[in-house]
Amino acid sequence: MLFLMLSCAAIGSAPVVAREVSVQEAVAQAQRQADGKVLSVQTLNVGKRKVYRVKILTRDGQVRVIQVPAEQ
Repeated sequence: MLFLMLSCAAIGSAPVVAREVSVQEAVAQAQRQADGKVLSVQTLNVGKRKVYRVKILTRDGQVRVIQVPAEQ
């Protein structure tokens, strides 16, 4: 029982490794959110973080800008 508790504690404290999202994955995620046509994609550095800025034309004619963090 003690071994199980220590194992769970060790697993809970393990560092989480972020996975970098590709441009294609960021576009797909933004399209699902806004349900429209992609107009442009930019890769920006905000501080030390990379962000994809996806501009989408929605079905009702609105332009939405969705920012998708590259690390998730």
